[in-house]
Order: sequence, then C-alpha cells, then structure tokens
Amino acid sequence: MQTMAVSPLSAHMSALELVLLLLTAAVLVVGFFRSVGLPPILGYLLVGALAGPHALAFIPDTKIARQFAEYGIVFLMFSIGLEFSLPKLFSMKRLVFGLGAAQVALTVFGVICFASLFGLTLKGAIAVGGAVAMSSTAVLVKLLVERLELDSAHGRQVVGVLLFQDLAVVPFLVVIPVLALGTEESVEVLLYAGVKAAVALTLILYLGPRLMKRWFYVVARRKSSELFMLNVLLVTLGMAFATELAGLSLALGAFLAGMLISETQYRYQVEEDIKPFRDVLLGLFFVTVGMRLDLALVLSQLLYVLLTVLFILVGKFVVVASASRLFGSSPGNALRVGLWLCAGGEFGFVLMALADSSNVIPDDIQQIVLAALLLTLLMAPILAHYADRIVLRLVPSEWLLRSMQLTSIAAQSLATDGHALVCGYGRNGQYLGRFLETEHIAFIALDLDPERVREAAAAGETVVFGDARKRETLIAAGISRASIVVVTFVDTDAALRVIDLAHELRPDIPVVVRTFDERDHDKLSAAGATEVVAESLESSLMLATHALVLLGMPLNRVLKRVRQLRGDRYHLLRGLYRGAEHLVEEAVSELNQARLHSVSLAPGAWAIGHHIGEFHFEDIRVEVSAIRRRGIRALEPSSELAFESGDVVVLLGAPAELVRAESRLLKGA
Repeated sequence: MQTMAVSPLSAHMSALELVLLLLTAAVLVVGFFRSVGLPPILGYLLVGALAGPHALAFIPDTKIARQFAEYGIVFLMFSIGLEFSLPKLFSMKRLVFGLGAAQVALTVFGVICFASLFGLTLKGAIAVGGAVAMSSTAVLVKLLVERLELDSAHGRQVVGVLLFQDLAVVPFLVVIPVLALGTEESVEVLLYAGVKAAVALTLILYLGPRLMKRWFYVVARRKSSELFMLNVLLVTLGMAFATELAGLSLALGAFLAGMLISETQYRYQVEEDIKPFRDVLLGLFFVTVGMRLDLALVLSQLLYVLLTVLFILVGKFVVVASASRLFGSSPGNALRVGLWLCAGGEFGFVLMALADSSNVIPDDIQQIVLAALLLTLLMAPILAHYADRIVLRLVPSEWLLRSMQLTSIAAQSLATDGHALVCGYGRNGQYLGRFLETEHIAFIALDLDPERVREAAAAGETVVFGDARKRETLIAAGISRASIVVVTFVDTDAALRVIDLAHELRPDIPVVVRTFDERDHDKLSAAGATEVVAESLESSLMLATHALVLLGMPLNRVLKRVRQLRGDRYHLLRGLYRGAEHLVEEAVSELNQARLHSVSLAPGAWAIGHHIGEFHFEDIRVEVSAIRRRGIRALEPSSELAFESGDVVVLLGAPAELVRAESRLLKGA
C-alpha cells in the first residue's frame, strides 16, 4: 500500500507513545460519538482516518499498530466463540445453516459475477464478497433488544443469519491469506490447511470440553479472581498460538477457545472478565482500519463510493429478501429481514484488513469498499428504524395481516370490561397474571414473543401477540374499557411510549410501570406513570425483612417498618399499609381499610370550579391523594386548588366514606 510520509512526531514512536496517542484520541472522539447516540466503532474509524498516515500523520502505520489490531481480532473472535452454543445452533439450524448460508453464498457469488465491472480478479472478488456479506451483529442485536423484536418472526431470522455470518468469518480467515498464493500452490495450501483444520477441530472438540471443564474447575477452586483472569488470558492466547503453529490463524484458535469455554459453567464469568480487554483492543483494531482509509482518495472517487454503497444495499437487500421468501417468510417479513441485513458490519473491516495484508485487492478498490462499508454501517440503524413503515407502504398484504392481528386482539377483549391491560408477559407479567386470576380480575396481556404467546394461549390464558407501543394495538385490546395498564417490561423508552399513548387514548386510566432501579423514576413519573415500581427497592426491602427477622427482631415490627417505607415510596398505595399494627387486626379489619378510588369529573359535575378545601373531606376521614389533569399528576394538591372539567380525583379512605366523598364531588350532596 502506498502511504504518505510520516510526520517527525511519529517517525520514532515507541509502543507506549503510540498507545497514549490512540487512547487520548479514542477517549475524546468515542466519548463524543456516545453522547450523540452513534456507534463507537464509527468514532474509532474516524480517529484512525484523521490521525493516520493519509491525513494528519500523527500515528504511523507501523508493525506495532498492526500487532495491536491482530490482538483485537483475537479477543473479538474469542467473545464470538463464547456466544456460540451448540444446542442453540441446533435449535436454529434451519435459519442458521439454511437462510444464513444462502445469504453469505449468494452475496459472494453476486460480487464475483460483477467483479469484472470493478476490475477485480477472482481472488479479490472472493475477499470483497466475504466482507460485503457481513452485517453488524453488535448494532442489529442491540436494536432488536431495544425495540423488543428479538423474538419476533423477522428478529429470529436476523439473529439466525448473523450467527452464520459470525461462523463464516472463520473459513474466510483461512481462505483469504491462501488466495495471495499462485493458483496451483493456493489449491495445495488450501487443501493442506483444510486437513489441518479438520484434525485440529476434531481433537479440540473431542478432547477440549472435558479438559476445559476440569482445568477451569481446578483454577476456580483457588477462589482467586486474579488467577482466574490470568487463566482466561492463558487459554485464549495459548489456543491462538497453537493454531498459528499449525499453520492456521490466531483468530481461529481464539474462536475455538471461546467455543469450548461456552460449554462450561464458567462462561458468563469469563465473558465479564474478558470484556474490558476485548473492547479496548477491538477499538484499537478499528483505529488501524481507519488508518488505512485515504480520505483524499475516497473524495476523488466519491461517485464510485456512492455507487458501491448502492450496490451493497440493493444487492444484499435483494439476496436476503429473496432467500427469506424461499424459506417460507411472508412478503412483508422477507422485506423486513432484507432491510435489517442489507448494510455492512464490523467483520467486513476485519476481512478487508486481512485482504489488504495479503495483497489480493488493489489499493484504490480497497479504499472504495472500506468507505462504502463505513457509510452502510452508519445507515444500518436508520434502515432498521424505518423498515416497518417501508414494508407497510410496499406490501399491501401487510395491512391485511395487521388487521387480522388486531382483530384477534379485539376478539379477546370484547368479552371483557374493567380488565387489566398487561404489557409484556414475561416472568413478571405471568406472576401478575396469576395474582389477578386468584382475585378473579380479568386481564389481557400483550407480548411480542410468538412462542410464548402460543404456549400461554394454548394453556387458556388471555395472551395475544401485539406491540403495546402502537396505538391501534391498545385500542384493539380494549383500553377504552380497561381499568388499569401495567407495563411489566424494563425498557424506559418503550414504557414512555406506552404511557403517552395510554393517556392520549384514556386520560383517566392509571398506568403502573416497572423499572430496574431508581434512575428512571422521575422521568417515568413526569410522563404520567401513576406508580413506578423499582426492582432494586423491592429486592432490598425483602433482603432487609429476612435479615431483621433472622437477627431477632419481632415479625410484626419488621412488617410495620416495611409498610412505612413502602408507604413513603409508593404514595398512592400508602392506604394499604397505614394503621395496621398486627396481622390478626389486618385480617379482621380488611373490609374497612383505607383504599384508593378514582373519580372522573365529567362536564356538569358539581365540583367543577370549587376549591378542594370547600368540601371538608377531613371531616369524613377522606383525603384527596392526587389529581390528574391532562396527563399530569399532582400529589397532595393544595386545598386552594380548584377542580376543572376532565380532572381525575384520586381519593383515599374507607369504602363507606369514599361513597360519601364521591357524592359530594359529583352532586354536591
């Protein structure tokens, strides 16, 4: 590769100076990219492009930098191996080895067919085809999780294809260096490498799991985190060194090491221990990829870059959508999968770096492909975000399928009135459903996992497939007749969307939201959540309860303390915990305990225009606990506050007194 002259600053740079420069630039740029919500990989690439030998020349393209990059690939492949589970692969074998294999093979074949138009040889076309075939596992899986679509029909197909792409990197790592050799020599070397790989795989997969389990057990028994970490590094780098001695790549050995450890009970601990090394070294790898990017050359060939971007997006879209359709997907779902997977991915840069070091691709074409992959990676989140809208516009049958889905939801909800609308039917949703059934309270649950919905519906539970973040789904689920909405999944953005839609459709309906900890409490409350239940608080209360009882504190005193804490935290539920000194007294006085009651002030209600203080609710032992007005909740409102039409007044008191208070509000009696 032709490079620019390096600056005096970088002419005699030591390893320490190189690392310090890389870390400084990465911290500044990646910090900025994270703050604006862009993938960090783009920050690393930009650092390399600007500070590399083709631009400011602060960082030389030296052997030291390339060694850091190689170790980054090693730890990336190790983490990919950790995520590979043979049972999981077997359960998804049709998607992984069917749809995934078809996508990669057809993409490589398509690039080979058009190779002559780009001036590529067959060897270069195979390398570019492998790079173009890859999609971003990190970006797409994160988006699927955030959008609650991991278990949807298109989500499962996307994950299946991504699994095969990750697996396909391994043979590409073996094949691309061999392509640099002569035709006859390359065939001989490839066959020899294939035999060595087969022997190594057989020995490792047959003997490896037993040896790995026993060895990690011996190390774990020492109960030393330092020793455990050292052992992980030893296994990772040792396996990589062993495969390199066998004439294979370092990355292949790291992948096999991760795959062996994934079958042990130490997998998750190893994954956490190795993550800092992987992320830092992988970041340095992408910096070195960016260093290869000649911005001046890319700008001079901008038209070809844009054409290549179009070729990648359209070509992969057609390939993926067609393959998905052949594997039985509906037209709309096939288009969704195509839109999700048509962009490039981080492994494309890995294969392009290997192709560059093997000299199988001309420099100008390498620059164009690198720039095109970078632009498509930047477009991946945008394409995924608008995929559903594009499909609804292009496929008329999607409207029919959506209508059928909404009809199914409506059919479940028509027979119910005053029911609870449960958004999410995971572990927490199912526990809630059992409590509601015990109290003979009807509920309808919405969930996006088709397998979970199928099994729950077969068991007779009122669970339907639907996205609670969509207006039409909530309408079909009978939100106009529901008594409460409960959001059981931990996703703040999705919960905010549900709260907004619920109050738009039913301003008076209470919404209870689950969150993991206290960080999002204020945000959810400000959005209009009636109550926010934090898992961290509830778990700490239960831990304290058990600890205090075991320390000898009387049970009644412990329960009273917990009631007080919950009453302070959950303002609207304090009536459930107030004034009960003993469990026996609670059972006897349950019917007369204070409880909450919501009163909606429709136009014409007597209370409209009158102040809270005028009603003297304290005389009948009733308290105005909260007022919801146009989606905004006011706790403990002032006695000077005047009621308005459309207000929802939350009263706290015993049942008999609540009847009298409601009569005062509506009739003035």
